[in-house]
Amino acid sequence: MRKPNHIAIIPDGNRRWACEAGLQKRDGYDHGLTPGVACLRLAQQYGIGEVTYYGFTTDNCKRPKDQVQAFTDACVEAVRMVQRENVSLLVVGNYDSPMFPKELLPYVHERTVFGDGRTRVNFLVNYGWEWDLGNMQTGTRSRKTIWDNLRSRDVSRVDLVLRWGGRKRLSGLLPVQTVYADIFTIDEMWPEFAAGQFERAMQWYDTQDVTLGG
Repeated sequence: MRKPNHIAIIPDGNRRWACEAGLQKRDGYDHGLTPGVACLRLAQQYGIGEVTYYGFTTDNCKRPKDQVQAFTDACVEAVRMVQRENVSLLVVGNYDSPMFPKELLPYVHERTVFGDGRTRVNFLVNYGWEWDLGNMQTGTRSRKTIWDNLRSRDVSRVDLVLRWGGRKRLSGLLPVQTVYADIFTIDEMWPEFAAGQFERAMQWYDTQDVTLGG
């Protein structure tokens, strides 16, 4: 089976799941923590070398304060949980903003290795595509120059985007790295994560004609 080298996870549907479960919208984020670790372990079983999680965006911070606090806390806890795995961890996002959780500041400038560091894990926290491209210089032309000016330049090209919750959009996810990414959407909400969903995505990717525009 041909496998992606780098997958990006959009863990959508937390609030919708919470409403359907009779909970407050803010309560959905805690139920997305365990799926994050389960997804990472499956990726490792498949030999996938890099996993990116879309934590929250600068636009998400426009939501009600209780929801912002809930997904911020969930991101901090998710990073703590991932630290117990064999990963090389990097957090990417606007860390100069007061919306960035200070607990994650130690992970923004260079990768931190936990265990044997076998899997590169990126968390996008308080991430915005405008922020990511903010170092881009007028007149930039070559691919190397564009890449070197990205704030997310240590994140490699994404092969496959997995989005839970049924939505079929990237929502500003790493616009340069995802330029040739395949996108697989899963109707179930992120708290409903199951191994079979991930396995279907891998089987689907194996059937795609990956040309990178060539």
